[in-house]
Amino acid sequence: MTAKTIYVLVLCTGNSARSILGEALFNHLGNQENPGRIRAFSAGSQPSGKVNPVALETLEKHGIPLPEARSKSWDEFAAPGAPDIDYIFTVCASAAGEACPIWPGHPTTAHWGIDDPAHVEPLAARRTAFEDAYRKLRQRIEAFVALPLERMNAAEVAAAAKRIHQESEA
Repeated sequence: MTAKTIYVLVLCTGNSARSILGEALFNHLGNQENPGRIRAFSAGSQPSGKVNPVALETLEKHGIPLPEARSKSWDEFAAPGAPDIDYIFTVCASAAGEACPIWPGHPTTAHWGIDDPAHVEPLAARRTAFEDAYRKLRQRIEAFVALPLERMNAAEVAAAAKRIHQESEA
C-alpha cells in the first residue's frame, strides 16, 4: 500500500522569490528517500505575475531546476478541485498577517519568516541575498521533511515547525 502524498503550500505576497525557493526545495528534499511523499506548491496573496530570475538562477546553481515555476494566486488552492493541502508555510511577514482564504481541510500552518532577497541592490548583493534565503529555507525544510509526519498529529507538526524555525534563528 502506498502512503498518502503530503501536500505543502508555501506562501508569500508576490510568489516570485522565497515561496518559489520553498516550493522547489520541498519537492526536491521531500522526495529524495521516498519519491511521491511530498508535493509542494507555492502561491502569493498578490502574485507579481513573474518569477524572479535570480530565484531560478539560485535553484539551477544548486541542481534543483523548477522549469514549471510560475507566479500564481493563493486563490487557486482554495478553489474547488484544488489539492487538499496538509501544511501551509508563510515565508514573509506580510503574507502571514493577511486574511487568508478558507483552506479546504484546515491545514496546519506555520510561519517561517525569511528576509526578502528580491529587491536587494546591486545585482551581486541580490544574488548573495538569494543564497542566504536558499540556505535558511533548505535548513528548515530538511529538518521538517525528516520528521515522521505520517505518524504525527496536527498539533505535533505545528509545534515541530515552530521549533525548527526558532532553532534556525538561534
